[in-house]
Amino acid sequence: MLRDGDAEILVGAVPFDTGNRAALTVPERYSTSDCPLEPPAHYRGQTAARRAEVVSVSPLTTLEEHQSTVAAAIGTIHASTLEKVVLARAVDVQFADEVDPLLIAARMIDLSAERDGFAVDLGATGRHDDRGSMLVGSSPELLVRRRGTVVEALPLAGSAPRLRDRNADAGAGRQLQESTKNLAEHRWVTDHYRRVLSTVCTELDIPDTPGLIRTNEMWHLGTRIRGRVPSDGPSALDLALMLHPTPAVGGCPTEAALGIIDEVEEPRDFYGGFVGWCRADGDGEYMVSIRCAEVAGAGARAWAGGGIVASSSAAEETAETTAKLQTALRALNVPASMRSV
Repeated sequence: MLRDGDAEILVGAVPFDTGNRAALTVPERYSTSDCPLEPPAHYRGQTAARRAEVVSVSPLTTLEEHQSTVAAAIGTIHASTLEKVVLARAVDVQFADEVDPLLIAARMIDLSAERDGFAVDLGATGRHDDRGSMLVGSSPELLVRRRGTVVEALPLAGSAPRLRDRNADAGAGRQLQESTKNLAEHRWVTDHYRRVLSTVCTELDIPDTPGLIRTNEMWHLGTRIRGRVPSDGPSALDLALMLHPTPAVGGCPTEAALGIIDEVEEPRDFYGGFVGWCRADGDGEYMVSIRCAEVAGAGARAWAGGGIVASSSAAEETAETTAKLQTALRALNVPASMRSV
């Protein structure tokens, strides 16, 4: 529709498995702004929080089960050509009453470091069970952006939990930057971007060393990538489909990693996919669908994952998923006493 001029803009989300239906919509109207998102006051305060009373939190796999799966993946890496696989786990949250997905989206935005977020109606997939379901979140990872001929990306790979003590927290960040394991994991992602983008970019700048990206819960290694495409080059949506799935959400080699993910995980649906918009002129922006939840009726499901390599520790990788889940669980109004899942 974009290529044929039948749509001015397309918005929505693409699932982790692109063989499944995407939730893409041609809006009747839209507006743009460069300002941070500011949720309405209606979604703030104790009154709003009481509209999302949590009654239960149920992990689809226990911490022990996930740790066992990670340990098995490490063994597979040592015994095969697999170099990395990203393994995720999901948690279901049950509310006392039906919850407004936009309330959860507003809380995601308020809890994010950059005050950004998204809310996508999953009814656009046409699946009956998606009616009233929304994907909401606030992702720190830019899959790709195109503005005119300029292409940008901020892939993240390699993480460490933030710490309460300021000095210890700064030390955790420095340790991450010096970690041989995490730097190698990050290199696979930037190599993937180089392979893909070098085929379509007339210029491409990928720094040799990643920087340190901070969210409220995590430190990440991130590389700010910049390139140029011809004016008639691939659109933002084309580029997103070329890049997905990166080794940051799938693994390396891609097909081997996806095979393991399909075998050991519950379906990811839209977690690990990408969300954003693209105009007919090719401009657009897509974020990786992490730090997110699918909200429907009186329930929600959130995910968190981590990259597994030969030198990974099963216990540390499992703990990392708990740390990454905190953003979504806090936004879902889960009490602190129920977040250690």
